[in-house]
Amino acid sequence: MKNKIILGINSDILIIGILFFIFGFVTWLGSILIPYLKIACELTTFESYLVAFSFYISYSIMAIPSSWVLRKTGSKKGMSLGLFIMTLGTLLFIPAALTRLYPLFLFGLFTQGAGLTILQSASNPYITKLGPAESAAKRMSIMGISNGIAGVMAPIILGAIILSDADLLEQKLSVLSATERIAELEALASRVIFPYISMMIMLIVLALLIYFSALPELDTDEEDEATTAANENKKSILQFPHLLLGALTVFLYVGVEVIAVDTIFSYATSQGVAVSQATYFASFTILNMLVGYVIGIICIPRFINQNRALKLSAIAGVAFALIALFTEALTSVIFISLLGLANALIWPSIWPLAINGLGRFTKTGSSLLIMAIGGGAVLPLVYGRIAEDLNPQAAYWMVIPCYLFILFYATSANKIRTR
Repeated sequence: MKNKIILGINSDILIIGILFFIFGFVTWLGSILIPYLKIACELTTFESYLVAFSFYISYSIMAIPSSWVLRKTGSKKGMSLGLFIMTLGTLLFIPAALTRLYPLFLFGLFTQGAGLTILQSASNPYITKLGPAESAAKRMSIMGISNGIAGVMAPIILGAIILSDADLLEQKLSVLSATERIAELEALASRVIFPYISMMIMLIVLALLIYFSALPELDTDEEDEATTAANENKKSILQFPHLLLGALTVFLYVGVEVIAVDTIFSYATSQGVAVSQATYFASFTILNMLVGYVIGIICIPRFINQNRALKLSAIAGVAFALIALFTEALTSVIFISLLGLANALIWPSIWPLAINGLGRFTKTGSSLLIMAIGGGAVLPLVYGRIAEDLNPQAAYWMVIPCYLFILFYATSANKIRTR
C-alpha cells in the first residue's frame, strides 16, 4: 500500500511538472516576442515592453476571480479550464499576425495570462501541500526545473523560426520602399502562425489529459490543531502581515525575474552583440535558473533551510547586478544573465514562507500572491522607460532596491509571523 501511495504521489508530481513546463514555455516566449513585435509592428522600445505588461497584468486582474473559479470547480477542473483559456489566447495570435495589429497581439497575451492565472492559483498551493511542509521549497524547485527546461527551449525554438535572419532583415527594411517594407513586415508577422497553431494543439491535448486524469483533490485550506487555534480570531488575510509582505516581495521578485530574461536581448544588442547571437541570452539566463533549481533540490532542507536560501539569493542578485552595472560589453551581459541563478530559489522560498499558517485562508492568500505576479507587468515597463530616457545599462539600477527588499523579507518573515 505504501508503494502505491508513493507511486501515486510521483505520478501526481509528474502531471503538475508537465503543467509547470507549459508555464515556462508560454511565459518565456516574451523574451523573443518583444524584439520580434518591435520589428514586425514598428514599435518604440517602451511600446515593445507592453508585451510583458499585457501578459503579466492579467495576473493582477484575474487573481481574485481565479480564486472564485477554483472554489466552484476544484483544482483539477480549474487547471483544465485554465488550459482552455490559454488556447483561446493562443488562437488570437493567428488573426493578429494576419492583420499585424499590435493591440490584438496584446489581447492574446492577456488572455494567455488569464488562463495561466487559474493554473498558477491551483497548482502552486497544490504542490506545496503534496508532501511535508519543510520540503515544500524542494518540490517547488523540481517544478522550477520543468519550468526552466521549457524556458530554455522556448526562446531558442521560436527565435529560430521568427528571428533567424533578423540582422539582415533590419538592414533590408531601411532601404526598401514603403510598399516593399509593408510586404516584408507582413511576411515577418506571418512566421508566428505555425508555432502558435502547434501550441494550440498541445494545450488542448493537455487540458483533456488533466480533465480525465486521476489527480486527487487536496484540501489546501486544511488546518491542523495548532493552526486552527492560532487563527481562531482571524477574520481576513489582512491579519497576516507575513503574507502581505510576501505579496509585495513576490511583486518585486517577479519584476526583476522578467527584467532579467525579457530585457537581455535588447541589452545585448546595445552592448554590440549581433541579433543572431543575442537570441540565445534569454535561454542562457533561464539555464542559470535551472542550475539554481538543482542546487535547491540538493541543498534544501538537507544543508540550508528555505530562509537561508532566500537570503543568499537576494545577496547574489545585488552582487551580480552591481557587477553588470560597472562592467561593459559581453561581461556585463553575462552578469545580467547570471541574475537567473540568483532568482532561481526566490519563488520556491517565498511561497511556503508566505502561506505558512494561513489554514482556511490559504486559497485567498494564494490568490493574493498570484496577483502580485503583476510585478512582471509593471517593473519591465519602468525599465523600458528608463532605458529609453537614459540607457539600457543604467536602467538596471532599479533592480538593486528590489533585491534588498527580498533580503529584508527573508530576514524578517518568520519573526513577523510569530508575533
